[in-house]
Amino acid sequence: MSIVTILGLIPLLGAVLVAVLPKANEKLTKQVALATSLVVALGSIWLAYKFNGSDGNFQFVESHQWIKNFNINYAVGIDGISLTLIVMTAILVPIVFLAGWNESEGGRWSVKTFYILLLTLETMMIGVFAATDVFLFYVIFEAMLIPVYFLIGGYGRGERAAAAMKFLMYSLFGGLLMLAAVIGVYIISTNQNGGTFDVTALSHLTIDKPTQNWLFLGFFIAFAIKAPLWPFHTWLPAAAKSATAGTSTLLLGVLDKIGTYGMIRFCMTLFPDATKTFTPIIIVLAVISILYGAFLAIGQKDINSLIAFTSISHFGFITLGIFAMTSQGISGASFYMVNHGFSTAALFLVAGWMIKRRDSSQISDFGGLQRVTPVMAWSFFLAGMSALALPGLSSFISEFLVLVGTFTKYPLAAILGTTGIVLAALYVLIVVQRTLHGETTPGNENLTDLTVREKVAIAPVIAILVILGFFPKPVLHVINPTTAVVMEHAGATDPIAKAGK
Repeated sequence: MSIVTILGLIPLLGAVLVAVLPKANEKLTKQVALATSLVVALGSIWLAYKFNGSDGNFQFVESHQWIKNFNINYAVGIDGISLTLIVMTAILVPIVFLAGWNESEGGRWSVKTFYILLLTLETMMIGVFAATDVFLFYVIFEAMLIPVYFLIGGYGRGERAAAAMKFLMYSLFGGLLMLAAVIGVYIISTNQNGGTFDVTALSHLTIDKPTQNWLFLGFFIAFAIKAPLWPFHTWLPAAAKSATAGTSTLLLGVLDKIGTYGMIRFCMTLFPDATKTFTPIIIVLAVISILYGAFLAIGQKDINSLIAFTSISHFGFITLGIFAMTSQGISGASFYMVNHGFSTAALFLVAGWMIKRRDSSQISDFGGLQRVTPVMAWSFFLAGMSALALPGLSSFISEFLVLVGTFTKYPLAAILGTTGIVLAALYVLIVVQRTLHGETTPGNENLTDLTVREKVAIAPVIAILVILGFFPKPVLHVINPTTAVVMEHAGATDPIAKAGK
């Protein structure tokens, strides 16, 4: 059994342990869940330590027969991109547990159910990034909708039932398209090599261009909904507004990355010709996402809705970097996925504390917080600076790489994308001004600052944003070799390298 499998099983075992604990002992339930997630986080760091950063291929590979008749296997392995996303996931989960210690109270179901759902979701998040069998990936991709649906609908606020249903319907629609494409790929594989779902073997199939185009669309639309990319984004604002801060953190910080990760792992690898065919259209969609998300963020009155629209803009940047199909663009997009995960976590967690103290999510209700709650205010300020990619914070490095990598092939798209940075400064600085500065809004005079537990939760997130801002090499060192392998599978080359031939 590989370390990847063990890492995925630990949260599931923790969920089983939580299930047998006394329902009345909520404190013990939380402690066991937190301890389980900390073990996973430490295990992910050890996994990163043992990973060979110079190898862009899969490592810690494991494969066992699952459904013999269709040659479906339990097959896992990690490369540089999946490793960074697994480590990010494993670090964020205990932070979410610690930050939202009382978040499950007032939910439709018990505290125990809340943590069982979160631990089960962690197993699925690790599994989906590690799966190297396309059918296994699809099963986990769809199965993780269940805990998220219940986390939003059972423990959210406002119109949580409608938001949860909208999320589920959009995701199921995308999943059905991907299932049709998965079946199509398997049929082609059956005719050429006896049938397989192994992603490496499938990347060597010979598929005619029209068929590639249809199969590509089946995967891409599912991933564009998950990401979400304009115009498939409309489920996100409602989900982010209704979900708890911890659920929103995992939803936008981790689960949505499955969409952009899938674009790299499956769309580019399995359908290289179709990728080149649709790249101009996707570049346009990415630019629209950048500008659309930024413009709508500027006008938001609800703080969670604002963060949701900023994420639509950021996922536009990630998609732009991926389909620029340059080494700098793909590496920057992969690094952006990690940075956005921590940046979004900082925004949602601090915003969650603000909302809980003020019992309101309206931006206009938070004026003058720096006078009353300076630590919380400065935490929100740093999170906002990361969202606008301030130099010295990690988002700047990834955004810079995406734009440089895009400019070498699509200069107009890069220029329009740069406009998104200007708009980001507007929507972040406006909300910072309205919430942190100025006269103290009536009702804020007696708000309490962050507790010790909350400070412990937010400190590592901000530390990571600063450290990776000045020293991104450890992450890029493992991402870059995998980027080279992806580009080779996609038949892509950097413009300079191509001109020198």
